Amino acid sequence: MNDEDELREKLRKIEALFAGAKTDGEREAAGAAAERIRLRLADIGSREAAVEMRLSIHDPWSRKLFLALARRYGIEPYRYPRMKRQTLVVNAPRSFVEDVLWPEFSALNAALSNYLMSATERVIVDVIHKNTTEADERAALRLVD
Repeated sequence: MNDEDELREKLRKIEALFAGAKTDGEREAAGAAAERIRLRLADIGSREAAVEMRLSIHDPWSRKLFLALARRYGIEPYRYPRMKRQTLVVNAPRSFVEDVLWPEFSALNAALSNYLMSATERVIVDVIHKNTTEADERAALRLVD
């Protein structure tokens, strides 16, 4: 199994966890996880009014992930004119966003970020330079009058 396949499997497991999978069989059937989450959203929506929530996601890769995840569950993100690209608005029950959508996004985003960092590091080491550590911190220079 290559790195990308491992990432896909990890993302499926995270989604199954947030879908409320209880048994090993349910966790393995992560493909049905999105449907379970949509049903959960419908249940919450029948008890709680949708509210407009503004979110700010600065990283473009993370924003793409959030947009796809929200749309997967039938929530269409939008923005108003003159809003910055990192600002997204969703209209959904607050408890669904806070208890399901945002925590799932955070877990998926962490897994995806780790994968992207690892892939970037491999490419840099293979093509550019072996040392990818952060820059050293040095004392500030004193300017002489």
